[in-house]
Amino acid sequence: MAFSQLKSYTEEDYYSLPENVRAELVDGQIYYMAAPSRIHQEILNFLNIEISLYIRSKKGTCKVYPAPFAVKLFADNDKTIVEPDITVICDPKKLTDRGCTGAPDWIIEIISPSTASYDYIRKLNLYADAGVKEYWIVNPVEKSVYVYFLEQDRFRAVCYSFQDNVKVNIYKDLWIDFKEFLF
Repeated sequence: MAFSQLKSYTEEDYYSLPENVRAELVDGQIYYMAAPSRIHQEILNFLNIEISLYIRSKKGTCKVYPAPFAVKLFADNDKTIVEPDITVICDPKKLTDRGCTGAPDWIIEIISPSTASYDYIRKLNLYADAGVKEYWIVNPVEKSVYVYFLEQDRFRAVCYSFQDNVKVNIYKDLWIDFKEFLF
């Protein structure tokens, strides 16, 4: 008995999608993404501004990119391209005209109920394998922020609430006060 085979997609297929289609390519499979909610966008805007202002005040060289922004996590793998909600890249050699090639320093995902397991499990493992230094999962429903940061070769996790001042581990002196985020 023959089993049906899933089609395996590549970077070329991903970049051939229409411009108005948001999707990610993970292990050769395309995952389409729905439009984000209003609260999702408010959180994204709050974090993007806080991070950008910090980098500017320090005259830093890191760059902040809100979605949609293509991240090819592995230079030698044309079957995985993600679009994190916020991406921070401190190595300018990783930036290309199409986005980023290689592991960013910091990725933030703002989850919705429909993407929770994808962000908590699949992307967590994918980002750890790629060598992302810090990964945040912001959950608007639970009002929580899970911070994963690399210590040697594995992620360490700390959970915060929207009542906390959250430490950014890739910087020595950056804390984001979620109490300032009003919704």
